[in-house]
Amino acid sequence: MNIIEEFNTEELYIRYAVDNAPDDKDFTMHIHEQCEIYCFISGDAEYLVEGARYPLKNGSVLIMRPAESHRARILGSGKYERYALNFSFSATDILDPRRILMKPFLDRPLGRGNLYSARELGNEAARLFEEMRGGTDEYERRLIISTRLFSLLELIYKAYLKRGTDGYAPPAELSEQLVAYVNDHLFNELSVSLLAERFFLSPSQIGRVFRKATGASPWEYITIKRLTAARERIRRGEPVGSAAESTGFGDYSSFYRAYVKRFGCPPKNDMI
Repeated sequence: MNIIEEFNTEELYIRYAVDNAPDDKDFTMHIHEQCEIYCFISGDAEYLVEGARYPLKNGSVLIMRPAESHRARILGSGKYERYALNFSFSATDILDPRRILMKPFLDRPLGRGNLYSARELGNEAARLFEEMRGGTDEYERRLIISTRLFSLLELIYKAYLKRGTDGYAPPAELSEQLVAYVNDHLFNELSVSLLAERFFLSPSQIGRVFRKATGASPWEYITIKRLTAARERIRRGEPVGSAAESTGFGDYSSFYRAYVKRFGCPPKNDMI
């Protein structure tokens, strides 16, 4: 990722990135512990969110809630330009403690309703992101980003209300059904062989379908999702051992090693 400009605090992280010769191999599946608003400016790409595929046009906006997997898929060699803003709930709760503006993020199934077109948002999203690059010092920059964030959230919320909440069709494609099944059974016993039996495919077919849909292997996806859930529970005060067991890790030593590898610290460091 070729980041041209970024601004990072504990609650906000915005970046403007341009890749003149993007390579799809450089764009892998990732999961954040914060919400994200992504704005596509130009390029030849599509976006994958929890197995759902979203075509991108100039000014398209995608929203992701915490732990919602996503990745860009590069389709051509043209310049790929975009903005992305990650923010914690604490950044918005100060003005919106009831999280009304968070409904587009939270009140929908995983991988559903993520995309908002430039037309739905009145072609305003790219302008707001551009304005977030202003400011003469850190205080002013943070103030500009915060105010524009609420303007952007209001645009998305109004578009969300206009759509209505009854339009979320169940997963239609096999890839979407596969990812949805994994999320529905994330903390239960899961394996490629069990998925293969459930969907009447070979293990190798399961791997190919899953990687194409998410950008990760089934086990990589499951492990990252479980670790993210375990960390959230630990931060809420659940004992480490209980959090590991309740999120599907049967072996604590494996959980510990995976946790340190993923987050760079032992689980006890995230305890309250």
